[in-house]
Parts: sequence; C-alpha cells; structure tokens
Amino acid sequence: MNTYLKETKILDYSHESIQNLIKDRQWNQLDTISRVKSIYNFVRDEIKFGYNISDDIAASAILKDGYGQCNTKATLLMSLLRASQIPNRIHGFTIDKALQKGAITGMWYKLSPNNILHSWVEILLNGQWYFLEGIILDKPYLTKLQEKYKDCKTTFCGYGAYTDSFEKPPIDWNLNNTYIQDKGINQDFGLFDSPDEFYAKHTQKLNAFKRFIFQRIVRHIMNRNVQKIRNSVYL
Repeated sequence: MNTYLKETKILDYSHESIQNLIKDRQWNQLDTISRVKSIYNFVRDEIKFGYNISDDIAASAILKDGYGQCNTKATLLMSLLRASQIPNRIHGFTIDKALQKGAITGMWYKLSPNNILHSWVEILLNGQWYFLEGIILDKPYLTKLQEKYKDCKTTFCGYGAYTDSFEKPPIDWNLNNTYIQDKGINQDFGLFDSPDEFYAKHTQKLNAFKRFIFQRIVRHIMNRNVQKIRNSVYL
C-alpha cells in the first residue's frame, strides 16, 4: 500500500503550494468519499484544460500553471490524493490524434504524431479500483463545446473529447469510473506505480525539432483555440 502513497520527483506533494492548498481546502478533514470528490472536482474544473510544456513536469508546476491536459492533470490528481492518504496508480495508453482536431488545426495537425501519449488515474477505495479520466476537460469549457455542437448528442471526437455520450459524458465521480477521452484509446501500456515510472518507459514520440516547435509555438496556439471556445457565446 505504501507504493500507492509514495512521494516521487513528479508527485512532489510536500511542496509548499500543494500543502497550503490541502490545508486551505480542509480536504483532510473530510470523510474519504467527500475528500476524493472534492479533490477530483478541483482538478477537473479549477485546473483548466490546456497544454503544458511537457507531460513529465512536477505536480507543483502544474498547480502553478493552473491548467493541464490528460497526463498533467493526472499527475496533479495523484499528488493531491496521495497527500490526502488516497492510494492511487497510473494507467498508460496512447490515443488517436483525431480527438485533438479543432484544438490543433492545419499544418500543425498534419505534423502532429498519430498517437498521443495518454493516461488516467486509478484510485483504491474499499478494495475496489476506480478509473478517473473525466478530469481532463473543465466543465465551463465542456459546456461551451456542447453549446457549439448542440446537435451532437452521442459520439463526438475533437477539441480534447472523444466520447459516445457527448450530451452527458460520465465525468462526475460518485463511486464510479469517469471518462471523456476513452474512445480514442488505441494502445494500452498497462499499469505503473507512478508517473515517474511511466515516463521512464514511454514518452511522446517527437524529434528534437518537433519538440521545440510544440513547446514554443504549437501548444500556445492550442491553448488559444481552447480559450476561444471557453470564452465564446453561442445562441
């Protein structure tokens, strides 16, 4: 069990910013179910959907950014949960790049890798593992996306979502599994005790030039496209 509560370089939950957050939110004073739900909702909605400089940055850096995608939000969720004595592990995958269409367009989409590194968090409660992928899109962003594509009620792929239940995706946690990108999974890497272990074996397949372009140009374009959706008004 200590393996699933261990602090690591990436899961740096002793960092002052993380400890202050936990104290301010009084998460450790809540019962276990309420604690998980409150931390989950914080990462989903108060950490906006967006693209960080890298997948393998520390939880404290993600908290400072105030935004994240599947892998970085998973890191922050794991760190906050471990600091609050909720055992967890990470499940690694790749997903089809089609679900990022719209957030990334034109030549940048064509140049992006076909398979995108992906992960979700699994938590252990009362002897059962729950899969938590539904944190990726913050609700304000998802609501605007649903308004933009209001005629779509079932399968939707793009702008960071790939789900068969676009009208009501299973993103709320109450002793259940949550998902928002799971339909895009095309390769399963299995389970890892920590993100550190996962990224030591699997990284996004980009050469040095493409990595530089993503970090300096492409991710900022993607973040602007996401923010445009979030700030739009749809009738």
